[in-house]
Order: sequence, then C-alpha cells, then structure tokens
Amino acid sequence: MKNQLRDAISEALQQCYATGSLHSGEIPGEIQLEVPKNSEHGDFATNLAMTLAKVERKAPRQIAEALVAALQDHPLCDRIEIAGPGFINFRLAASCWYGVLEQIMREGDAYGRSQVGSGTKVQVEFVSANPTGPLHIGHGRGAAVGDAVASVLQAAGFDVQREYYVNDAGNQVKTLGLSSLLRLRELQGEVIDFPEDGYQAEYIRELAEKYLKTEGDLQGVAEAEAVEGCARFGVAQVLDWIAADLKAFGINFDNWYSEKSLYDRSMVDMELAKLQEKGLSFEQEGALWLRTTEYGDDKDRVLIKSDGSYTYFASDVAYHMEKFDRGFDRVIDVWGADHHGYIPRMKAMLTGLGHPPEDLEVLLIQMVNLLRDGVPFTMGKRSGNFITLREVIDEVGSDACRFFFLMRRCDSQLDFDLELAKQQSSDNPVYYVQYAHARVCSINRNAAEAGVALPDAQQVDFSRLQLAEELALAKQLARLPEAVVGAALNYEPHRVVFYLQELAAQFHSYYNRQRVLVDDPATSQARLYLVNSVRIVLANALRILGVSAPEQM
Repeated sequence: MKNQLRDAISEALQQCYATGSLHSGEIPGEIQLEVPKNSEHGDFATNLAMTLAKVERKAPRQIAEALVAALQDHPLCDRIEIAGPGFINFRLAASCWYGVLEQIMREGDAYGRSQVGSGTKVQVEFVSANPTGPLHIGHGRGAAVGDAVASVLQAAGFDVQREYYVNDAGNQVKTLGLSSLLRLRELQGEVIDFPEDGYQAEYIRELAEKYLKTEGDLQGVAEAEAVEGCARFGVAQVLDWIAADLKAFGINFDNWYSEKSLYDRSMVDMELAKLQEKGLSFEQEGALWLRTTEYGDDKDRVLIKSDGSYTYFASDVAYHMEKFDRGFDRVIDVWGADHHGYIPRMKAMLTGLGHPPEDLEVLLIQMVNLLRDGVPFTMGKRSGNFITLREVIDEVGSDACRFFFLMRRCDSQLDFDLELAKQQSSDNPVYYVQYAHARVCSINRNAAEAGVALPDAQQVDFSRLQLAEELALAKQLARLPEAVVGAALNYEPHRVVFYLQELAAQFHSYYNRQRVLVDDPATSQARLYLVNSVRIVLANALRILGVSAPEQM
C-alpha cells in the first residue's frame, strides 16, 4: 500500500512540474511515508514538502498545497490534509484496504514475500557450538535467532545458506578425549584423580560407556593415541546429539563445515599466504601478525605464534576469507555476547581485503534467564551445571521455545518462564497467537456445517465490512510485507513476533465482540473472507519463525 501511495505522490509531483506549480524538477530517491502515531491524523504522512523547500525556494506549506491539489480525487485517497508547517496526511479509501484481502487470498502462502533481496547471496552461520557437549539453553536462543534471520531473508528475496561451523580442532577436543578416556578407565576399575579443567558432566560418562560398548577397551594403546581415539569418537557422538536436538527444534543446516578440514586441505596456509601477498600481515619476534590496527582494531593480532602453532584467530580468519571465496555477498555470524571483542578484528581483516564492513554482520546473543513460576531455575540433569536445549524442548515444546527466544532483540537479556510457556491462556504469548489461527479454523468448520462456503472475491460485498475494527484488521494484514522486509534488512526477526502479537490481539478483540456467521448471508461471507485472510497471514508469519499454526487447540 505504501508503494502505491508513493507512486501516486510521485505522479502528482511530476504533474506539478508539468503545470508549473512547482519548478525545481527534483525527484526524491524515495518518498518518505510514516504511519502517524495518532490514527486520527490518517493512515500515512509525508514530509516531502519540507524536503523540497530549499530547492523550490518556497514555504513547505505552499509546496504541500500544490501537491494536494494535484492529488485531488485520486482513487487511493479518501481524505488528504495539510498539517503543521507542511506535513501531508493521507487517509486511504476503505476499498484500498479491502483490496489487500483479495491479494492475500490470491497469493496464499506467498503473501508477505518479496524480491527486495534480488537474489543476493547471504550465508548465515549460527549455533556452531563446540562439539564437546550437548546444546544448552543459550545455544537454543542462537539457533532460533539464526534460523529466523535466514527465513526472513529468504522471504525478502535473498539467496540464503545456513551453515554450522564445527570446531573440531584445538584444545577443547583434546580435553574431551582425555576426559572421556579417564572416565572409561574409571569404569574399568581404575582410581582416577580427575583434573579440574576436565569435562565433569554426566554425559562424559555416557560417552565412555558407549565407547567401551562399541569400540572396546583401550588396554595397551599409547596415551596420545587413546586420547585421540576418544576425542574422535566423542566429537562424532556429540555431533549426533546436536543434530538430533536441532532436528527436534525444526532446524536444518545446508552445510556442516569442519574446522579440521581447513587444516586437512591446507586452507589456513593458503588464506594466510594471500594476506602476506597483500602486505596485510608481518613477521615480528618469530610470530606472524595481522595488521588489524590499520583498519580500526585496537591492536594487531597474532596468526602464528613464535613456536609455529596457529592461534584460534588464524583459522577464523581463513574460514571467513574462504566464505567469500565461495561467492557469498554477505556473511552473518550469530555469536554469544562474550565474543563481542572479536568483531573489530574480523571486520578489520575483511576491510583490509577490500570488503565493506557491512559485508560481515555479527549478531550477539545475550543470556537467557530460565525461570519457573518467576523463580530462577539453573540446574540440568545431564550437564550438572546448565540446562540443555533438549530438556526445555521436551518440557514446553519446540513452538514455545522458538517463540519465546524470538520475543526480544537478540542483544537484550531474555527471561524465559517454563510454566508460562506451558500455559493454555492468553498470558502465554505463543498460545495467544496460535489460538487466533485455531479460532479461524473453528469458524470454518462451523461455516461448513451451516453450508456457508468461503466465497471468491467476486462474490464478496466488501461494503458489509463497515466496522472500524474490520478496517483496522485489514490495515494490519496489509503491513505484513513491510514487517518482513524490515525484519530482513535489519536482521531483527522479533519484528515479526511483535507483528503477530498485534494481529492476534486485534483478531481476538474482534472475535469476542462480533459474530462472523450472522443471519445476513452477505455479511457472513464478507466476514468469513476477512477472518480467512487473517488465518493465511498468521500461518505465513508463524512459518517464517519456524512455529506451527495449529487448526485445533
């Protein structure tokens, strides 16, 4: 609807130039339209007259008067008014909003989607938890955010790949192997002085038990070889757990990328050589450094230590360079908030390679405070010191998990009350939204029993939708495409959650005050058409979030 009004204003502006009421010939790149805070002021407002005042050398109000004169009797507009120093307020004709219902019915599942992204290739890398233990509740929030960001980008016309980066190289994998080996020896009757920095949780014992059962004991095997074998087995088993938990969460990755494969394919050396060729790295005191200070970082960073070992930063640099080698135009990383210090150095590296800083976007995921009836809840069964994602999914379900994780900006802390997430009441946000969809499905079943079929657009008399709340519903439905685009361009899927909550609130209010199926057949058909437009939009928006739209609750 905004675009149609922009086109109308642009045509009116050109008409003003043609007739001489305005003279500059200035055509704005995009005419700004805002929704007034007070609905009494109309549906949209523009400050175009004020932005043209300097080039026109006229008072904004005079420019506004010329534009309004050119827009008189336009079929889009029911009322146009000039406010204040030169704002132009527009109230659109009701027929425009009800035309949106026809569009929704015509486009069905595709309504809300667009081609704003024009096929731009984007990679979203998320979760990427070390394969050394089960996913915890914090990983779950990152998973929901990453998947929803990918979905809103796809809905806005971007070409998206979801990737999980497997940190299967480094000390944490050796620690997993050693911890598993020590538990295995305990199971065989040895008395072990377990190291403080070892992984202590119950799942390590599970890994050891499974190793003994499937691989046999490690009697006579050299220590280093035994640790490596346990590490390899443990990583494979933990990745199976992670994949199963993510599948239960409705998340599927297009690619699982192994850090170890970077070294196996000599990719780290190859990418670091490119940095040296471009003069972006230098040797000092036997170590290799990256010149990140030249591109905004607070100090240069070590890539290869003086003993010849690679830093974690080296593989991260190589990995991100290789992402762009694969042809991605933009890369989005979803990281825990404790990684914020990594952002300047990664952006500095890419800037040195000629990438605009915005080619890499990092979304930081803040902590989740898990509550039960408002009281902090912190202990897990298998982990000993954290709640696993699977425990929460098993208790409240995938839908509630996803919706709650997405209810706030990802960089703000989140309170997640388990008991609230299980409630079947309007206090539970996800239930409230899903119940709106189920209510429409119930209306449809009642209509079928009464012999009232969902009409075609040509059969609907939209003039029967005379109530202010019916028009308000149509206006809210018209806003879905803009909400999706805004969520995609700003990497903020919570915008879709807010949109759904507003739509559900409007629908429930309407449902509680008005009957859809009434004695007048024409009114029944029009209202049935309206509420089924609501059903389609609810389902489409929930689908973007990875949340189901149940027909019965």
